[in-house]
Amino acid sequence: MSAKLIAEFTGTFLLIFTIGCNVLSKSGIWAGTSIACVLMVAIFAFGGVSGANFNPAVSVALGINGNLPWAEVGMYSVTQLLAGIIAGFCYFALMGDAFNLAPAKGFHWASAGACEVLYTFMLCFVVLNVAAVKKGCQPYFGLAIGFVIVAGAYGAGPISGGCFNPAVAWGIDVSSAHMGLGWCFAYTVFELIGAALAAVLFKVIRPDGGEEKEVYSTVSMLVSEFLGAYILVLTVGLNVMAKSPAGAFSIAASLMCMIYALGDVSGGKFNPAVSLAVFISKIKDAESDHPISRTVGEMGAQIVGGIAAAFTYAGIYGGKAFPLGPGAGYKLGQALGAETIFTFVLCLVVLCAAVHNKTPTPFFGLAIGACVTCGGNAIGAISGGSLNPAVSIGIASAATLSHGTGSLVNAIAYSLVEFVGAGLAAGVCMATTQAALVDADDTKKTDEATA
Repeated sequence: MSAKLIAEFTGTFLLIFTIGCNVLSKSGIWAGTSIACVLMVAIFAFGGVSGANFNPAVSVALGINGNLPWAEVGMYSVTQLLAGIIAGFCYFALMGDAFNLAPAKGFHWASAGACEVLYTFMLCFVVLNVAAVKKGCQPYFGLAIGFVIVAGAYGAGPISGGCFNPAVAWGIDVSSAHMGLGWCFAYTVFELIGAALAAVLFKVIRPDGGEEKEVYSTVSMLVSEFLGAYILVLTVGLNVMAKSPAGAFSIAASLMCMIYALGDVSGGKFNPAVSLAVFISKIKDAESDHPISRTVGEMGAQIVGGIAAAFTYAGIYGGKAFPLGPGAGYKLGQALGAETIFTFVLCLVVLCAAVHNKTPTPFFGLAIGACVTCGGNAIGAISGGSLNPAVSIGIASAATLSHGTGSLVNAIAYSLVEFVGAGLAAGVCMATTQAALVDADDTKKTDEATA
């Protein structure tokens, strides 16, 4: 136990100290990535010692799920809070300054609370799905967990500060007590609600705890697709509304993390265009596990998730949203062409790297997420870089609150060309990756017959 507590103290201390140094040195655009990376490397360093919680909310989620005895939850949480407070005073001593914990100027406690609940939920949910499943900790666990911070920091950070961790909230608030003290208690409540919600939904999706050959029900798969699309569109909206300097990277991280969390449940598509591409590419597969009924159900869950997320970010911003359409100086035709090409890229990587690859790399989630970094930066100024009908329809639905119904027309056009991109990707995959697999199987059968 002493080794575990030392590991928890060290990892938590490094996390909060890194946060303080980034904020006080005004590191700017890379602050969220720096914080995500220190969490990731500490998780890889200490995961085999203590489980690398570094967060009382994570420890509570593991306690609810039965992965961690409640006595250890208590010892871990006290250690993490103490480490956070000491780290806060250490960066105060180093920098000669501190910063207070509170919702950002112009935001109500409810908006900040919603951000803390939702992204603490995401963090705890990813932990449960990649590190606490019965089949064992996945090799990409540190990357998946750490980059939740990239997903949340750039969109939610400008609203709540982006703690997602009671130890962070306490470290910041106590070390700046001379400026005011108290928000750490409210933030802790929000974050524990997120942890409890993560544990509940983990049980809904994985009733058997994620066993090696667990068979997932239709309900599990649909809830999985809803959640993935919800987190993706929520991250899109918050980044756009905050005018994030790293929006595409943050959105890509949200997609990657949720693919790693739920890929083995539903395929982690979170995109009607991807679902269509998978369906088309498996039409000739006599043993296909992707019938038309499943495809339609997935698409419905994804679109509903996108719409729910869009109204969530609009609610956080007091009913404000943004329209869907070509960027300034570009025409609709240019936007539609851009959406076609980069939806093709996304769907092609999904098919070739994950669906039809007999030996998929552990980096499949990173590869798929990187398509959003690629497309978002390349065509974000042209079309917005939706690449996903659930994103397009979600954004357009929320836009009706303050921009009329014009975005809904654009959403239909965007969705159609995104489906075209998906069809093109399926065709290229069938002509390359699948053809290569068929040739390899034929060669193997010939060799076996000759032998």
